[in-house]
Amino acid sequence: MASSRRSLLLLVLAAIAATATAAVGDTPFVVAHKKVALSRPGPGVERLAVTLNLYNQGAATAYDVSLNDDSWPQEAFEIVSGSTSKIVEKLDPGSSASHNFVLEPKVQGRFQGSPAVIKYRVLTHAALQEAYSTPTLPLDILAERPPQQKFEWAKRLVGEYGPLVSVVSSVGMFVYLVTSPSKSSAVKGRKKKR
Repeated sequence: MASSRRSLLLLVLAAIAATATAAVGDTPFVVAHKKVALSRPGPGVERLAVTLNLYNQGAATAYDVSLNDDSWPQEAFEIVSGSTSKIVEKLDPGSSASHNFVLEPKVQGRFQGSPAVIKYRVLTHAALQEAYSTPTLPLDILAERPPQQKFEWAKRLVGEYGPLVSVVSSVGMFVYLVTSPSKSSAVKGRKKKR
């Protein structure tokens, strides 16, 4: 009797585990990547282009996907184009969505943005699901950059073509040495003529 209860209990636990695994497999899995690119369109002006890429790596569609990146304080950044939030109606399995906005910093200093928050609805769950993007690396906003060197192009050429020039020079020197008469044979030739 005890062994049949035990096997029945194990069977029920296995069924619950299989159902939970199947339920997890039939849900969306939203992954978000946050990327920031700094640019300097003019002297003393810096722009941050923020890109948020969303991917649904799950087996079901995510609905009412809302993206909010409020890690940029208004006293330190001004929005030049776009907005820090977006709503995507649905994100099918295997599909992706992208959102861009551009900021202009108002203050100088080091800044690290926190992850963006993504909320989405799943048909099988009543509560909203939540995901986070990757955080940004620390940025030196409006930092003094060393001036570009005058001969940057020469360094690049040497870096790209230096080995090729070295090989061609070595082969040329070898050919010159092989084809030119040696000094000792030239001296011998003069002695014979006398």
